[in-house]
Amino acid sequence: MSIIEIIGGVALILFSIAIVLVVLFQEGQQQSMGAISGGAADTFLAKNKSRSIDTFLARWTKFIAVGFFIMVILVNAVSFFKLFGVS
Repeated sequence: MSIIEIIGGVALILFSIAIVLVVLFQEGQQQSMGAISGGAADTFLAKNKSRSIDTFLARWTKFIAVGFFIMVILVNAVSFFKLFGVS
């Protein structure tokens, strides 16, 4: 294993731990089920949804997931080209 493959593997582990933690910190979607009945739509969190912690975590979930997929493609490309002796 080369040093680049080791660094890529460590980066993949860090990305995977980060995405698991960010997803676990998010609240489930079951809490918004009360809004169907009517009165729950006027709560403080419903009015300030764009500034809540759930929105922050959802945004970071997307960023970490994109970074994870890019790292997977890069690590696989490095190992593929190393296997066939291109680099």
